[in-house]
Amino acid sequence: MTAATIAPTRLRNCARLGVRLGLAALAIGAFSAFGTPAYARGPEGIADVAEKVIDAVVNISTSQTVEAKGGGSNTMPQLPPGSPFEEFFDDFFKNRRGPGGGSKGGENSPPRKTNSLGSGFIIDTSGVVVTNNHVIADADEINVILNDGTKIKAELVGVDKKTDLAVLKFNPPKPLVAVKFGDSDKLRLGDWVVAIGNPFSLGGTVTAGIVSAKNRDISSGPYDSYIQTDAAINRGNSGGPLFNLEGEVIGVNTLIISPSGGSIGIGFAVPSKTVAGVVDQLRQFGELRRGWLGVRIQGVTDEIAESLNIKPPRGALVAGVDDKGPAKPAGIEPGDVVVKFDGKDVKDPKDLSRVVADTAVGKEVDVVIIRKGQEETKKVTLGRLQDPDKVQAAVKTDEPAPEKPVTQRALGLDLAALSKDLRTRYKIKDSVKGVVVTNVDANSDAAEKRLSAGDVIVEVAQEAVSSGADIQKRVDQLKKDGKKSVLLLVSNGDGELRFVALSVQ
Repeated sequence: MTAATIAPTRLRNCARLGVRLGLAALAIGAFSAFGTPAYARGPEGIADVAEKVIDAVVNISTSQTVEAKGGGSNTMPQLPPGSPFEEFFDDFFKNRRGPGGGSKGGENSPPRKTNSLGSGFIIDTSGVVVTNNHVIADADEINVILNDGTKIKAELVGVDKKTDLAVLKFNPPKPLVAVKFGDSDKLRLGDWVVAIGNPFSLGGTVTAGIVSAKNRDISSGPYDSYIQTDAAINRGNSGGPLFNLEGEVIGVNTLIISPSGGSIGIGFAVPSKTVAGVVDQLRQFGELRRGWLGVRIQGVTDEIAESLNIKPPRGALVAGVDDKGPAKPAGIEPGDVVVKFDGKDVKDPKDLSRVVADTAVGKEVDVVIIRKGQEETKKVTLGRLQDPDKVQAAVKTDEPAPEKPVTQRALGLDLAALSKDLRTRYKIKDSVKGVVVTNVDANSDAAEKRLSAGDVIVEVAQEAVSSGADIQKRVDQLKKDGKKSVLLLVSNGDGELRFVALSVQ
């Protein structure tokens, strides 16, 4: 199929489908007139909202110069993910046949420009625009296209990759319409919302739906807390606003889940509470300045909660404390469980990560912890989170195995006292103290909890151990006390700690 036949073919298919759908629509319309209440058709205010805010929604056009990878004039451009042109170019370049089509071309093909389109919205009549970072990432040139088609070059103010947000600035050629942020915390499940954007380069598209879920964590970043909606969101909607029926922005449309590439009614928006804070900092500093507590945390499972006498299971378990972080001088220790931070309840580690990041650098806050079953309050002055973006690759070397150490079995583990040979074999730092795991029974609870050879057990039930006999003694005592599980403090070779609860039954 050539490029010239793509659109007509699709139009013919849509026309045939339209005949069938037209009959169905007649039947539905007749039923609605007699049997369906007015509210089933949706709220009356959607048209008013769209008319009020449409001029504040813009298209974002970017261009990027990419190196050709061979293939002559028929090389497939390297488009940013989610570009509305991606499907068109895929059809065109993979199926094109003609003069030179499919040929290898020259190896020294010149660089070429690729284009992509997304959405954004004006929050200040001076020309300040909010969009997604992935819409403008790596762009050589960014243009804002107003609702009337006016195209203006924009400059990048700042980006935050962790929340996938960006702020742009352009010089307005005429008076602008701006929109305000609403309170996303006030949203309820089932509330009506309106999405406006530029799907598949069809600018000024309005869709409506409801809030399907709140505080959705889809593991896309450290601060996930998305609004889920069934309002139709497609490629090109990224960076566009999600409105409530007051015409306030309560989210930025960012992600969809779709096996087909089109909307299936599962879209995600960054809530306005997060967006407003990020945008304020990007406008003020050109970067994000997040709070830092200086702890490594993990979830409190039912087994860990039982071991620490925490009912019900909640909070963020401190697995390690940074020696140079704010938590250290405040007296927070590994094994503490943070249940409240600056007056806000902490239900899980994600809650703590978000509230710490949103707290101003240098602010003194109260941190409520549970230690050995008792609540304590610590005062912490937050530091600033640094983002080095460094990836370290572990280098494996083949070394001859030393003599097998003397081991003792407990909890499905082979355990040995730390020696120079074992430190060398498992690359364990001299600062790490405890009992090293040399083997894990594949059918044990320890294997299921991902303990492995080279891990070092530092504490058992919050008491330091130095031999396999120490561990067995503690386990035997816990069994006598009727405990169902034992809490281990486990270190890797670099000294990074985590807690693991194993069954003693």
